[in-house]
Amino acid sequence: MENGELQKSRTAILEKLFALQDKSYQAFQSKLMPTISPETIIGVRTPLLRKLAKELSGTPQAEEFLHSLPHKYYEENNLHAFLIEKNRDYDAALAETERFLPYIDNWATCDCFCPKVFAKHKEELLTSICRWLESDQLYIVRYAIGMLMRYYLDEAFRPEYLAWVAGVHREEYYLNMMRAWYFATALAKQPDDTLPWLAERRLDVWTHNKTIQKAVESYRIPPERKQQLRQLRIRS
Repeated sequence: MENGELQKSRTAILEKLFALQDKSYQAFQSKLMPTISPETIIGVRTPLLRKLAKELSGTPQAEEFLHSLPHKYYEENNLHAFLIEKNRDYDAALAETERFLPYIDNWATCDCFCPKVFAKHKEELLTSICRWLESDQLYIVRYAIGMLMRYYLDEAFRPEYLAWVAGVHREEYYLNMMRAWYFATALAKQPDDTLPWLAERRLDVWTHNKTIQKAVESYRIPPERKQQLRQLRIRS
């Protein structure tokens, strides 16, 4: 595709995004994402981005936009993610996801999208998840754990998935927060298999304590389990 066509498409979509700008929301979003420059945040609310993605989906303009990586603005990335979600073909959605993941630079974009077609192909998706877990890029690994949390803590759960997440040894805050979120959710959905990871102190101290904190804050954990978890905190 010619560079001129890509630039024309990107400019047209940027005009649409800036027309939806809310500067107070831009300031709010900037505080939530300290790892990216405020100048790259336009300030468009997520429902409006999803509405725009619905309007653009399947058009030549959307196709051109999806080939215009890397993007400059946070909202461009989220719009890109929401356009990928519209793809109902598993192989095509996975290919677009694979192409997009290396460009994610913040937790919000990482967590906001998941092609619905993935839910119908859980067994095949595991192959990609395993590979993503081995990535040296923070948000690719975070995305993999997010997929395990979204799709594999109910009927598709297997106890070894807990070990997969525990086996990720990294120092990045936004990755370890996802690990703790995963284990806290697992405590709610698969308590019998998850609780031993805390009772036997199999996790690093930070993830152990953060998991307990998030679980205690969760409405899905019964009061008696919360009291048990409080007793398992590791005191420094």
